[in-house]
Amino acid sequence: MTPAELAAALRASAGFAHKRDIGQALGALARTLPRGLDDLAQAVPIGDDCAAIPDGDGYLLLAIEGFVSDFVQEQPAFAGWCGVMVNLSDIAAMGGRPIAVVDALWSRGDGDDEAVLGGLAEAAARYGVPIVGGHTNRRSAGTQLAVAVLGRARCLLSGSAAVPGDTLLMAIDLRGAYEGPRPFFNAATPAPAERLRGDLAVLPALAEAGECRAAKDISMAGAVGTALMMLEASGVGARIDVGAIPRPAGVPLLRWLQSFPSYGYVLAVAPAQVAAVRARFAARGIACAAVGEVTAARRVWLHDEAAGATPALLWDLATEAFIAPAPIPGGRAAAVAPLRTADAC
Repeated sequence: MTPAELAAALRASAGFAHKRDIGQALGALARTLPRGLDDLAQAVPIGDDCAAIPDGDGYLLLAIEGFVSDFVQEQPAFAGWCGVMVNLSDIAAMGGRPIAVVDALWSRGDGDDEAVLGGLAEAAARYGVPIVGGHTNRRSAGTQLAVAVLGRARCLLSGSAAVPGDTLLMAIDLRGAYEGPRPFFNAATPAPAERLRGDLAVLPALAEAGECRAAKDISMAGAVGTALMMLEASGVGARIDVGAIPRPAGVPLLRWLQSFPSYGYVLAVAPAQVAAVRARFAARGIACAAVGEVTAARRVWLHDEAAGATPALLWDLATEAFIAPAPIPGGRAAAVAPLRTADAC
């Protein structure tokens, strides 16, 4: 596919649509706050993977994920595993290490929740993070799951701190396979506990060494959609070389760009630190590649350098928001105030 075809397909994808819903939710929340979007910008940093609460010489981190009911019902054990895994990825993306897990599980009470709990328990044991409590309802009409994780960071990474001139890196664990019919690329459940824990520890190590400026966990928006969210929150743009994105052999590019890898991060790194960052991931057997450069112009372009194809505009953030909430009539637009790693450590 050409960059123009890829851009059109991504703009029309379910992953992009779900992320765009965030803007509506944030707008509704802002309407309840005294100063609207001004208060929201302080309380819920747009573009970060979890909340960061100052605490002593560091930050408490709080992440939460809910799961659609059909996924939980079709793949209950894997859904339980993902409840832990995706939250731990969010904690790591902010430069943190996990402390504890809580969950909320609704079920019919006829045994449909046992596989979910089994997946939760196995993931918690393998990642070395305890489940310390939660909420259970075994008299529901169906099975639903939400999981939250508490973590702590000494030095924060942010999804809104990329600056022009940064190199965009993508680090993805390719040692896996697709899990069922959904776009989940699973490199986690077959991995030994030491590898799972050590791989997550790369992100806080980068934060504490000052080698990374911004980071974001690759989510259901896929690698490019996640980069778009980080770029919007940072008030910048980029040129992304889709052909350079780490990808498993034999997987079509469009399918990969709409996939949710169990371990994947978009990073904004000063050029002088690129070699050091790539070396950290290489030491763990994780693919990491430079895929573009952050620009001052708030436009995100897709190109394929190896194919020599004509670049295509994916999104003009200067004229159209991606996940940022729309301005409230009569109010002020939300100002993005990037959190710099130098100020957060």
